[in-house]
Amino acid sequence: MASLITGYEYDIFISYRQKDNKYDGWVTEFVDNLKKELEATFKDEISVYFDINPHDGLLETHNVDESLKEKLKCLVFIPVISQTYCDPKSFAWQHEFCAFNKLVKEDQFGRDIKLTSGNVASRILPVKIHDLDTEDKNLLENELGGDLRGIEFIYKSAGVNRPLRANEDHPHDNLNSTYYRDQINKVANAVKEIITALKKPSSGDGLTEEKVYTAKPAPPRRLNKKTISWSLVILALLILGYLFIPKLFKTTGLVERSIAVLPFRNLSADTAQAYFCDGIREEILFHLQKIDAFSVRSRTSADHYRNTDKNSAVIGNELNANYLVEGSIESEGTELRIWVQLIDAMTDEHVWAGNYTKEKIKVFSLQSEIAQRIASELKVILSPEEIKEIDRQPTENLEAYQAYLQGRYYAGQPHFTLSNWYMALEKYQEAVETDTTFGLAYAELARAHARLRYLRQDLSDARLEMADQAAKKALQYDSEEPRVHLALGYYYLFAYRDEKKALEHLEIAEKGMPNDVEILLEKADIVLPQGKWEEAIHLLEKASQANPREVSILTHMTFCLMCTHQYEYGLEVCDRAIALAPNGNWPYIYKVYINFMWKGPGNETREILKHIDPAHEWYNHVCYLQETGEGNFDAALQLLSDTTKVWGVHHKMWTAPQSMLRAFIYDYLGETERARSDYLKAVEILEEKVLEVPDDPRYHSALGIGYAALGEKDKATEEGLKATELLPINEDAVYGITYLQDLAINYIYQGEYDLALDHIEHLLKIPSWITPAWLDMEIRFAPLKSHPRFKELLSEYAKS
Repeated sequence: MASLITGYEYDIFISYRQKDNKYDGWVTEFVDNLKKELEATFKDEISVYFDINPHDGLLETHNVDESLKEKLKCLVFIPVISQTYCDPKSFAWQHEFCAFNKLVKEDQFGRDIKLTSGNVASRILPVKIHDLDTEDKNLLENELGGDLRGIEFIYKSAGVNRPLRANEDHPHDNLNSTYYRDQINKVANAVKEIITALKKPSSGDGLTEEKVYTAKPAPPRRLNKKTISWSLVILALLILGYLFIPKLFKTTGLVERSIAVLPFRNLSADTAQAYFCDGIREEILFHLQKIDAFSVRSRTSADHYRNTDKNSAVIGNELNANYLVEGSIESEGTELRIWVQLIDAMTDEHVWAGNYTKEKIKVFSLQSEIAQRIASELKVILSPEEIKEIDRQPTENLEAYQAYLQGRYYAGQPHFTLSNWYMALEKYQEAVETDTTFGLAYAELARAHARLRYLRQDLSDARLEMADQAAKKALQYDSEEPRVHLALGYYYLFAYRDEKKALEHLEIAEKGMPNDVEILLEKADIVLPQGKWEEAIHLLEKASQANPREVSILTHMTFCLMCTHQYEYGLEVCDRAIALAPNGNWPYIYKVYINFMWKGPGNETREILKHIDPAHEWYNHVCYLQETGEGNFDAALQLLSDTTKVWGVHHKMWTAPQSMLRAFIYDYLGETERARSDYLKAVEILEEKVLEVPDDPRYHSALGIGYAALGEKDKATEEGLKATELLPINEDAVYGITYLQDLAINYIYQGEYDLALDHIEHLLKIPSWITPAWLDMEIRFAPLKSHPRFKELLSEYAKS
């Protein structure tokens, strides 16, 4: 059978060591499967040379060079690279591999050709069935004159390095996470790319010759000495500029390839398929994040444009993204239809559009294909490692995958509710029951169990055991998946407050997801409670660049800036957050705090307070500080009453702190009986909470202040110290500082001013929001204002 291109004997030449086919006929099976895949890939029939019988084929006694000369005239040469192939004494190496490498460099196309996508590929397409020794790898790359790039058929686990079989007994144990059927498909697609590039566009099957235009030579012109001199000067300047002013010659590739993947539209009649639509979009985004050349905007930032009439230019400007990916999905029965388009946000022009109709079971390869096509359209050449990571699929079970996507859907809802979190946990559990080797679903299940513990919803040993078991299985079945390590980072943080183990897993995740915002935020969550404010600010600034629409990142950054006394920058970040969310609360609250600490109470602060929702839990506290700072207790009491009406008197979570604040005001006004009534009400609620959740420092701290106000000094001291023991500053600089401040207030209520001042001095030595301005403003420290030591501390630390 002749080649598709005139002048060539075969389309494909298969080269291998005969001994690699003796054990189980692996090469023969590979060739048979490849031929079937080629039939499904090409309209025309592809010719393959495969010497299956060493006795009937070419032997050393034959005139090898002449016999092979015609057979080696092929379009694509596929060597099966094994542990024995790279041997200078072997027949396949000497007379096939090296011979073809020499021959192909001299034919009309050359060895390395430019594909229609703009990328470059070699006509030598290695198929690897073993990991190679360094010596063999060097031999191979020396012959090729560059890195070995090929398609792997390797099964690798502890102590195992063998060819991947067509039907594996335990496919999930393969550390390379490759599947035979997918790799066969990759070989066929690679062959198609090469042959398509070699077959220049024509109406027939053969090669069409291009007309070569020969320019008429211009008559020679003599250059005078002055012209030559100036030319040399200009050339020298260009060389110096290239060497010493590289910014003039470098392209800003990273900026040019900033991408946002907008929410995909669900075109299915069943609106319940929204989770599937969101899940596919998230997977494509995740694949793009693995590509170093891209700066990918986070999902949450792009979610702001779910239902928008803004044009591409506006969206691109707001997200600081030069390219937008849009899509729609229709899912009916077993069939999946996806429309995807890549848009240049600066020009609103369509760079590329793709239309896919496939079976749902092929959703994994489809997501990978779309990500790689986007990279190709933006002229990004992917490394073998990036391709391997993009091709990785978390499960082969579509039903389990759909349950996992539903879990992600519920867990990722913008407004957190416990019901959504329990639904997410239920779906993750369903996923691992459907596919008991689904490592990523186990990791998310571990995170879900651990978060219930973190939120103090379930502190039982049974819940912790479920989290532990899920975490172990996640590592057992998919330790190479970066998202597994991301979820396990949260698991260690939520279940054990083990920052060291959490960071270990984050560092592993970051290698596979270098641009992931969630990793930056989780790192910030770890270092912020340790009081590493500057490091947290740096992480949050990076996260904000990738996620410019996320208000919570800006408010966290403001908190850190407030703690480091960077008030001006803090107000600037507050204003950015307010511009994004003018109806939010936290940006205004932090702005109030900064104004208090930087400028003191004033009209500007009062104006800010008008924007805060009265139903917000902090509103009563902030207004209380402001109003009582000016002595307007009636207004503060009215605000507390209004807030109670909004939340309802039976909402115990808010009733206790409201009762404490109201009691303090009555106490300050000398209305002792009314104050005592509210203190008793608060203490009753807090005692109940301490019994329910004995290890929660929040309840112990508040209860200590309640006991102190009621004159029960021993109980007050015991509860206040218990809170600081449960969460000391050296473990958590954020809440640890709060509980130490509460202990100082506890001692003030008891009349133990020297003990209170000892703790205040300790607090002032630590960078935080506890500043002289704060202490002077906070009315609960008012009994100390006439104390000489308190005045000295405020004066000393105000200077620093």
